[in-house]
Amino acid sequence: MIKPKLTICFLGSAESIHTLKWAKYFADKKHKVYLISWAPFLKGYNPGEIKLILLKEKIRTRVWPFNTLLNLPFYLFRLERMIKEVNPHIIHAHYVTSYGILPALLGFYPFVITAWGSDILITPQKFFPSRWTVKYTLKKADLITCDAEHMKEEMIKLGANPSIIKIINFGIDTKLFSPNLKDKKVKEELGVSGYKIVISLRSLEKICDIETLIKSAPPVLKKEPNTKFLIAGTGSQEQELKKLTETLNIKENIKFLGPIPNNELPKYLRISDVYVSTSLSDAGISASTAEAMACGLPVVVTDTGENKKWVKDGENGFLIPVKNPKILAEKIINLLRNDYKRIEFGRENRKIIEDRNDYYKEMAKMESIYYNLIKK
Repeated sequence: MIKPKLTICFLGSAESIHTLKWAKYFADKKHKVYLISWAPFLKGYNPGEIKLILLKEKIRTRVWPFNTLLNLPFYLFRLERMIKEVNPHIIHAHYVTSYGILPALLGFYPFVITAWGSDILITPQKFFPSRWTVKYTLKKADLITCDAEHMKEEMIKLGANPSIIKIINFGIDTKLFSPNLKDKKVKEELGVSGYKIVISLRSLEKICDIETLIKSAPPVLKKEPNTKFLIAGTGSQEQELKKLTETLNIKENIKFLGPIPNNELPKYLRISDVYVSTSLSDAGISASTAEAMACGLPVVVTDTGENKKWVKDGENGFLIPVKNPKILAEKIINLLRNDYKRIEFGRENRKIIEDRNDYYKEMAKMESIYYNLIKK
């Protein structure tokens, strides 16, 4: 029996590749997909059949919470009008503490919410108003998804109904992110030909603790001087981190690559030998760690969130304590000196992502959930 196509309205940032990947899967499957966002599409992104609806601020202040509160009536009015025009089968909000509150206040059914991590694990603990907002939104949802059991447990503590929470991974496009030969041109362009490469794709923000990675570089270079560190991404700490490389006298061995489009990431991962994530907090496995694993890289990651469910220490990578450049350096050196171990770890990582975190499999699960939800 051929199932009817759905009209799905996503709420989330059009600047986030993770939101866009989710929406694109359903647009590619010929469902009618709308994306409501405060931001325009990610620069250079081809949205295909995704229809963007921008929520524009009417009032602007310098204080973040007041921006949201003062503009809330305008957002709700715009969203309500849009819902009447589009008449979606499902509204699906990404991120509980921002986009999630809008359909919750409107009382739309069926309402799906996806928790990302800090919206459950950090923000509600720091700000009481946000805690109230999160509890209210979770109770209004008809279905909640997340990518980690400990997030599910935390949401239950916040009052969510355990029976409506599903574990759905964001998934990695294993066709795009796959092992392949190193591209000599990329190494030449970066000026790293003949070097071993350590790469990080995490944001240059405090939560990702790139400082620890940079501090691990001097002991690595002392033992393995033929090494370069590639740091992709942007963030508020960029200048501070660049200054740190000068202070440690390792500026020539650290390359800040800036933002890289998602579809360009595989060629940088393929020229690399070791992937590192020094994050202080994760929900499930981070997308960048999973992308590196899908490309057949060994990984060194902090023992946070559910990383231990994906990385078995000494079997397909290494788990390290947070803020410990000494141990991080030891693990990087271990991998740089052992070609066989790097290859075996990488091969195992590829298999793990194919089996447990494939984008197409995870989104197919979500499609089935949508159909079951509208039947009710």
